[in-house]
Amino acid sequence: MNYKELVNEVTRLLDEFQEDKQCIDSFTEDTAKDLKNLSASDQKFIIDTLYGCIMHKKLLDVVVNIFYNHHGKKLFRVDRNLFIVVCYLATFCLDDLGLEHFSRIIKSLDISKMHKFLSFFFNISNLTTHIQREWSHIYDAAVVDNNWITPLLRWCNEMEVLLDQLAQKMGRGNLPKKSPRKNTKPREFDLTQPKARPLPAPEVIPQQDKPKTKPVPTTTHRTPKEPEILDDMKQRNRQKALQILNEANSQQFRCANPQKSEKTQNVISQILQSHDAGLQFDNLYTSGSPATQKINSLPVRLNTTAILREGALYNRQLEEELQRLERLSQGASEPSTFLQWQKEMKEKDLQEELAELERRRLEGRISHEEAVLARERVLERNHHKAQQTKEETAELMRKYAEKRLREEKEMRELVQQVADGHKNSKAAKAKLQEIKQRIVKEVSEHSRELLSQALEEAQAELSRKMELIRQIRAFESVPLVRQKFVNDTETGGHDLLCEMSLAELRERLARLREFEQCELEDRRQRIFQEKQLKEQLLLEQLDNISLRRTLAEQAALRSQEEKRMRNELREAVSRDERVLTLQKTLEQKRQERQKRKTEKNSMKRNEQVLPLTLKSTLNKKQVLEEQHWQELERNLEQQIYGTVQQSSKKNGAGQNHRLFF
Repeated sequence: MNYKELVNEVTRLLDEFQEDKQCIDSFTEDTAKDLKNLSASDQKFIIDTLYGCIMHKKLLDVVVNIFYNHHGKKLFRVDRNLFIVVCYLATFCLDDLGLEHFSRIIKSLDISKMHKFLSFFFNISNLTTHIQREWSHIYDAAVVDNNWITPLLRWCNEMEVLLDQLAQKMGRGNLPKKSPRKNTKPREFDLTQPKARPLPAPEVIPQQDKPKTKPVPTTTHRTPKEPEILDDMKQRNRQKALQILNEANSQQFRCANPQKSEKTQNVISQILQSHDAGLQFDNLYTSGSPATQKINSLPVRLNTTAILREGALYNRQLEEELQRLERLSQGASEPSTFLQWQKEMKEKDLQEELAELERRRLEGRISHEEAVLARERVLERNHHKAQQTKEETAELMRKYAEKRLREEKEMRELVQQVADGHKNSKAAKAKLQEIKQRIVKEVSEHSRELLSQALEEAQAELSRKMELIRQIRAFESVPLVRQKFVNDTETGGHDLLCEMSLAELRERLARLREFEQCELEDRRQRIFQEKQLKEQLLLEQLDNISLRRTLAEQAALRSQEEKRMRNELREAVSRDERVLTLQKTLEQKRQERQKRKTEKNSMKRNEQVLPLTLKSTLNKKQVLEEQHWQELERNLEQQIYGTVQQSSKKNGAGQNHRLFF
């Protein structure tokens, strides 16, 4: 492989290498495996160059970054690794390669790029200022000066020859090329073109006369009559077939008559009725109707809660009844006084509410007026603030203008100072370089002193720790007496008020157990007594409940018996004929009295015209008639009441007779 391919291969491998994800040793081993088809010298050159570029990446990046800062506008970032490889060869391998091999490598690459980079890198000012300063931040200044800067400065004169050669090649490459001569091309003679012949005039084609033809007959576009005739025939044939079918259905043959005679139908119906009569689908198999009044003879078992709840209910009812009787015995107060007081209080509250509403309305009007005044005051205040703001703004603008004038004046003075300072920049740079070198030397000496001091302190600390460990081991080697005699009657000797011996503790624990046992027995006895009292209370409540239930059942039975007696008496009275006749008579009398009353009302309207004498006589007559009718009604009522009593007596005697038997 030539030098260009070797350098391109190294550049490609640098592009593939990822420092944060790959190890340099494993990457170089993998690269060596991939380059087995190359010669040993080519493999060695690629591996050594790749390894060196990665190991000295910080130094090489410094040079390339400075180069891009100066000439980066005309270069691509893709060529960064190419410049790193060239920088590595020039810095670390120039003595081994020699100027001849190095020149071949450079000439095999892009001449313009190499000329720019080498002219920058082997510039004495760049080496001694930018590059040396940045390298001194990474390594010691003496190491940088002895190992890299001094050898590169020695090669600067020889590199001038290489740069001149590159410049000559660049000059030859930029000369304009001679344009090739054009060959003579033959051209045809410019002869006169012949004129085109005119086209002959077209001949007139004679037209023939139209022959005389007959017109198209009218029957050509007329629909034929045959389809209509066929449709009519189809309709007539269909009607005839339907008529024949109806006749055949109505006039059937006797031998093929499927209908049954009336006698046969009657026999079939009788057979079906006899068969249906033998079926018993509608029979009901029941045990009779249930009893209307069931007597629940099963006892209801009540728990403790139900017993206490029912007993409390009966006690509460009894207390309420006693309180009601006591209030009745003491006399209840009339509610009229309370109602009068309530009415007065309502009127008073209404008056207060109206007064409150009026007060609120007036307060609202007052607050509205105050709000109007406040708004006017706020507007005046805002106007005053706006005036003040305008004045302050004008003052600030004036101050800002004065400040700008001062700043412009200071800027002009600063520009003048900077211009004066540029005149002495070289001397200042040299002085600054000397100061930095002196600072670096002082820092290196100080760091050495600090390192030696730290080493001494670490040695002293280590010796102190060793002595401490030796003492601890000596203490651990001494045997300890672990046997201890215990006396139960002695205390711990901690000088505490609650301190006690083991024997005293045991005695106190025994007494505490006895006390707890006594308390447990007392609690059991108390619980047993409470349980007995509760059972006694429940028994009393049960007796009370059973008594009340018995009384309630007896009262219910009495009320049912009375209700039944009243119903029977009412039925007996309603069934009596005399009572019915009397009721009818009473109804008639009432209707008649009503009729008389209506007549009397009509007569009253007529009496308004009659004299007072006639009115008095009529009034007397009317009073007599009313008394007569009232007496008749009273007699009828007495008769009805007597008949009712007689019927009730008879019914009571019959019932007593039945009860006796």
